[in-house]
This record gives sequence, structure tokens and C-alpha cells, in this order.
Amino acid sequence: MQAMLIDSHCHLNYPGLVEDEDGVVERARAAGVSAMISISTREREWDDVIAGAERHADVFATVGIHPHEADQHPDIDTAKLVDRAQHPKVVGIGETGLDYFYDKSDRNQQRKSFYAHISASRQTGLPLIVHTRDAEDDTIDMLRQGSRDGAFPMVIHCFTGSRRLAEACLDLGAYISLSGIVTFKNARELQETARIIPTDRLLIETDSPFLAPVPMRGKVCEPAYVAHTASFLAKLRETDVQELAATTASNARKLFTRLSA
Repeated sequence: MQAMLIDSHCHLNYPGLVEDEDGVVERARAAGVSAMISISTREREWDDVIAGAERHADVFATVGIHPHEADQHPDIDTAKLVDRAQHPKVVGIGETGLDYFYDKSDRNQQRKSFYAHISASRQTGLPLIVHTRDAEDDTIDMLRQGSRDGAFPMVIHCFTGSRRLAEACLDLGAYISLSGIVTFKNARELQETARIIPTDRLLIETDSPFLAPVPMRGKVCEPAYVAHTASFLAKLRETDVQELAATTASNARKLFTRLSA
């Protein structure tokens, strides 16, 4: 595959990848991946993901607090996010959002943190990277409220929600990113939703080192595997894989504008 794929969401600083960072990046390049966005989930990761982006021209970083970590970061506000987002290789705000499945942080604190990230996205113009699980109503409500306060770009990462969530987020201008989960045999509902995502709003990701796609299930996932998800989606959507790769890469560059800076 030609070098045009973009892995819009990975965690290169996580165990399973960080021990072989150079090898992981080289294998991604060999698989046709032209850019990787390494996502932060805690403040203590910010320096690491930015340093990783500085080491590789095709790796980029984000700053954010995962909803699981909201209780541990009560002092993270919009100003701190905006300040760290000034680094030229920081391309997004997040990941952030709401997770009511595990409830690892107080829900009010999750919502407070989420709104600080929304405000930071609006102030910087950098896209908001949204994690949502078992929290569709509150996610939709907060994104709608945030949009009423002023527009901001966004992506719903590792989308596994309902068609209703997809349509509500698309109405707000969001992009939707699909991970290897869409390749799983038991993901029929998600596959049906994946068929109807507008071509100009579709992104692909690995969320590595998690969620390795078929036929790599059971392995530590890495950015190179985004090629398998692209191939599956091309068949699902009845399009050419090169066309899907080029389109999703173009979409990623339109959303993450610093990729092309």
C-alpha cells in the first residue's frame, strides 16, 4: 500500500510499543502509514508523547486527560491545556470525554474535565478527541452545549456507539474514527453504522496497543495494523482500499491541520 494511511489515534508511549519505538514506527511506514497521532491520557504523559513526536517527523502528539483520570487531575483546566497545546507538534486536545461503563472517576468531575477540554479546543482551534462509553445522552448534550458556546472541531474516536450517537455527532460536524473493533465478528451493529458514515467524515485508527484488528487479534496492536482495518472497511463500504486510504488520510489532515503545517 502506498504511504497515505494515517493512524489517527495510538498510544506509542504505552507498554507493548514504547520498548521498540523505532521498530514500531518503521513497521508503520513500511505498511503505508504516513502519520501517527500519539494520544495522551494523563498530565504526566504530556512530556513523553511530545518528546516522541519530536523524535519522528511523522509522529504527532496531543494533550489531554482521559475520563478515567479526571479525579486525579482536578487542577487541569482550559488554561493549562491551551498552554501546552502551543507546541507545534501538538495537533489535538484529548483524549477526553465520558466513560460511565467503568466509572473510574466521579461523573461530575468527568463532565467538568470534558468541558475544560471543549473550551481548550475552541480557543486553540485544535480538534477535540472524544472518548465516550455508556454515556451517549450526556455526551450529546455536552457537545451540543459546547457548540452553542462556539464552534470547535472534533472526532469521536474508536467509535462503538449507536447509530443515533453517530448521527447526532455528525450533525454537530464531528468526524468519526473507526478502530479494529469494526473487524470483529460480533460487531454487526457497528459495521452497519460504518456503512453510512459520510466519506468526508471518516477516519481510521488503531488505538494501539489495544484492539488489534482481524487477522491480528491476540497480538499487541501497533500502527501498522491500521492497514488491516482499512482493507476491511473498503470491502464493507464497497470501495477501493487505496481510495479509502487516501480519503481517510485527507480527512485526517483537514481535521488535524497541524499535520500539514
